[in-house]
Amino acid sequence: MKFSPIIIGTMRWGTWGANHSKKDVQKLIETALKEDLTTFDHADLYGDYTTEKLFGDAFSKMNVKREEVQFISKCGIEMPCSNRNYTVKSYNYSKDHILKSVDQSLNNLQTDYLDLLLLHRPSPLMNPGEIAESFGVFREQKKVRHFGVSNFSPSQFDLINDAFPLITNQVEISLNQTAAFDDGTLDQLMIKKLKPMAWSVMGNYFSKDSAENKRIKKVLEKLCGKYNAEENQILLAFILKHPAGILPVIGTSRSENIVKLKASLKIKLSNEDWFKLLQAKNGSEIL
Repeated sequence: MKFSPIIIGTMRWGTWGANHSKKDVQKLIETALKEDLTTFDHADLYGDYTTEKLFGDAFSKMNVKREEVQFISKCGIEMPCSNRNYTVKSYNYSKDHILKSVDQSLNNLQTDYLDLLLLHRPSPLMNPGEIAESFGVFREQKKVRHFGVSNFSPSQFDLINDAFPLITNQVEISLNQTAAFDDGTLDQLMIKKLKPMAWSVMGNYFSKDSAENKRIKKVLEKLCGKYNAEENQILLAFILKHPAGILPVIGTSRSENIVKLKASLKIKLSNEDWFKLLQAKNGSEIL
């Protein structure tokens, strides 16, 4: 399965963020496609279960061939909100729930298939056999082309992968959050020759005034001058340098940021500069 080197995240496009109109969404899609960024990341619950439909309504009116783009969506979280009568936030990976969730996503996105379906978060109650059965139905019906997980540990990944082949694990990775470098997540995917996906790729750098971020800023200021780049571009280049071939999901709701972050692909951080950023994050040199 081929995805664009940067994936466009839609979580903040609707009521959970910018509250864009259909026309605004079309502009974001157009900008992404002009930059050859063709993969769009969704989840059924984004915008209290409304953002997929917003996207689908916008995309369906555009002169874009479905086979020229890739749609990712996630399911499994039941979240109480005005659009759902769940009594408690929970995970549901029953066959019935997965089948209904994906059918609803297909209807919302106005498409016949998903390029990739992800289980949104691991559940203590998930049954790999039952999950494999639902995946098998989608494969037979050609409603989903590929399958993966999100926020799973290596052992949880193996639990599902042993029952049905997966192609990725979408996890949190940023300069602020580097656990995946050390906990086996990226190692596992590299061994299996699978590409990881990363969410929250800017971390909390732009939202939290912390000692860690102050250290990072001092290094970024120097590197921005050296590479003729902006801070967010350097932060993304930090992730892109990893040999696992991480596919970052950028959560911006602004067209100009899509263009700027696409330019990160051209930034080749030196080995020393990469470790300067890591040292700033850690607050000490590596052992």
